[in-house]
Amino acid sequence: MQTSWLPFEWIVALRFLREGRLQTLFIIAGVAIGVGVIVFMSALLSGLQSNFIRRVLSTQSHIQLLQPAQVTRTLRGPASGTAEPIEGAIVQPPLQQAKSIDQWQAVAGQVRAMPGVKVVSPVSSGPLMVLRGNATRAVSVSGIEPDSYYRIVDLRDKMVRGTARLTGSDILIGTELASDIGVDVGDKLHITSANGASGVLSIAGVFDLGNKGANKHETFTTLRTAQSLLDMAGGITSMEVTVQDIYAAETIAQRIHAATGVQADSWIKNSAQFFAAVSAQTTANTAIRFFVGLSVAFGIASVLVVVVVQKSREIGILRAMGISQGQVLRVFLLQGGLLGLGGALVGCGIGALALVLWQKFALNADGTPLFPLELDATLFAVAMALASVTGLAAAFAPALRAARLDPVVAIRG
Repeated sequence: MQTSWLPFEWIVALRFLREGRLQTLFIIAGVAIGVGVIVFMSALLSGLQSNFIRRVLSTQSHIQLLQPAQVTRTLRGPASGTAEPIEGAIVQPPLQQAKSIDQWQAVAGQVRAMPGVKVVSPVSSGPLMVLRGNATRAVSVSGIEPDSYYRIVDLRDKMVRGTARLTGSDILIGTELASDIGVDVGDKLHITSANGASGVLSIAGVFDLGNKGANKHETFTTLRTAQSLLDMAGGITSMEVTVQDIYAAETIAQRIHAATGVQADSWIKNSAQFFAAVSAQTTANTAIRFFVGLSVAFGIASVLVVVVVQKSREIGILRAMGISQGQVLRVFLLQGGLLGLGGALVGCGIGALALVLWQKFALNADGTPLFPLELDATLFAVAMALASVTGLAAAFAPALRAARLDPVVAIRG
């Protein structure tokens, strides 16, 4: 192979690698297996994590805005001349009554203008009684604006019968409630609220939220219908918010609270245990990649140390011919980088093949994949870059040792 056009360091590095073919193949195989494991595990855990989060957030918003809770009050007055309650005073939280968010239209406009916020949708919710013949069930109704709310929780994808179309006389109910009281699309339900308001609504659709409790107790109507039934003319009980970066939800929630004064609860706060599990999974993934990368680095370094010992005489001759320490250093750094890059290319192929086979054979009972996996080009690029850098870093110590060899001592052996 003609290599005269290559720089001197490249020619020597490639020659050393060819002369130690067996060592070169073994280390490339080791790097390839390590990179393949990193690519496969990273894509698998990322897909698993995305699937968990998608399932959790498919039926809820990223941030929920509520009217601040009423503060506690003392049942006995404070001591004269002091702001503190007298000793033995009984303090209890007040009854939390459903109240509308003050000036919610202005608050909604302010939240929409914040960076990172995607959708803001008002909701008016509360308890109702559903009557069908002699059957009576307590449910929770959520009055929504379909155009905005369906961008947060897309009920259209969760309908099993009927449609998610909502007019002033329509209601959407869950599969469990429909089965429990024996109704279906087109049937009429008599609705009564605690304040005495009542009405008759037509079932426009039956949904499945993937949760038995939600399917039994959750119902949806238009915002104005719910406001009328709950005696909250023009008012809302909450605002549902989605953000661009789901992991920044708590930060944005705190920013909303500071700017508007409303209570802002993010999914991270409401699902603290789930978020802790997701964080632990991310940490485990990082630890796996670190230790696999560490084993790859030691493998490359050990081979190059052996090469330095084996090639000491050649290195001494090259140094006697006037080759600088810097050139010798670059020869071994190039070997490390080439071993890392070569192994990474093969490893990315192994990882991609493993992911394809996983999607083909790891299936649910209905034949669909367990969860979607994406062959992200960025993942492969990062894996190759990290393997190359790891190879260079692992080669540094052997390269420095080779560069410092005394030519006379090396030639004498």
